[in-house]
Formats: sequence, C-alpha cells, structure tokens
Amino acid sequence: MKVEFNGETINIDHEQTIQEFITAKGARPPFAVALNGTFVSRTELPGVTLNDGDKIELLSPIQGG
Repeated sequence: MKVEFNGETINIDHEQTIQEFITAKGARPPFAVALNGTFVSRTELPGVTLNDGDKIELLSPIQGG
C-alpha cells in the first residue's frame, strides 16, 4: 500500500493507524496531523486506519522571533 507523507510517497506493508505510522516516523508532540486535507485530532489518531493513496501531513510549530 502506498501513502504520501509530507509530499513523499512511502510504501507500507501492513495496515496501520495514523498514530502507529507517525510514531514510526519519529513524531513528537506538539504536532498537528491532516489526513487527505482534513485535520485529525490527537485523540482520533489511534482509531483511524490508513488506506491506499492517503495523504498525511504532519506539522510541527516553529519557534522564532
């Protein structure tokens, strides 16, 4: 199955939730996640299973002055 993560196409070999996927990618809070352009709250992440062709965007805040 192929998914797109922050613009990069990635092959995954088994069914995963968004939580499992982004944890494997090293995501650390705080962050926001969008699936196919729709915000997914942190409490929903463990219950949403990825499907072929899904597009995941992981956004982390940037500090600056």
